[in-house]
Amino acid sequence: MLDRILLINDDGIEAPGLAILEQIAAELAREIWVVAPEHDQSGVSHAVSLHHPIRATPRGPRRWAVTGTPGDCVVMGLSHLMRGSPPELLLSGVNRGANLGIETVFSGTVGGAMTGMMLGIPSIALSQAWTNREAVRWETAATLGPRTIQKLINIGWSKDTCLSVNFPDHPADEAGPLTLARQGAGSVEGMDVEPRTDPRGFTYYWVSFRRGDRNQGPESDVAALNAGRVVVTPLRYDRTDEDAYAMLARSLPR
Repeated sequence: MLDRILLINDDGIEAPGLAILEQIAAELAREIWVVAPEHDQSGVSHAVSLHHPIRATPRGPRRWAVTGTPGDCVVMGLSHLMRGSPPELLLSGVNRGANLGIETVFSGTVGGAMTGMMLGIPSIALSQAWTNREAVRWETAATLGPRTIQKLINIGWSKDTCLSVNFPDHPADEAGPLTLARQGAGSVEGMDVEPRTDPRGFTYYWVSFRRGDRNQGPESDVAALNAGRVVVTPLRYDRTDEDAYAMLARSLPR
């Protein structure tokens, strides 16, 4: 059993997925710290607050609400609140909804885990897929989470990598095995802006993803999750496109 784990998320400190994550962590560590956003921060990726102050409010023993992003929560936890007694593991989630393909670039859940990795802590992002938003199968993540995380800890992974785990929208006893997968293309085809009018007659705008059926490529996270498996994808900061690098290298100095 680990000595201590830091928990963060992007859905906010009152989110049901964070309560599930606390249940999971209780089976893995003696001491649990929660440093989570005061409000929903979905879609903020790796953002940190460099141009305005943030506040951290105690919400119980080793539990803090932060007026900032998941990245801010990681920095506050590791560089301030837990300074001198760092966690052995950082868990981010459990996100309401899968994080697959290009959406991992936007995800605050994944962004928080990658910030933890950047600061030297082994980090895992956890997400629960759903078909019905009002009936998320949290019990699947709660049941499978501890053994999934323990298995990954036993295997180990690079210090320059964080892991993204997605639980399928199936009962736990019907879920397939933990499966390694590559980041696929995902379902995002573009983005839309919808103008609306508020009760005072002023215009505001709602930004959303436009989705479609895309070719996911071999061994994709999307295909594995659609097959009902628990999916793990290793992610890193280096996004260098090797094919483009090789092409440009023929004309540009290195």
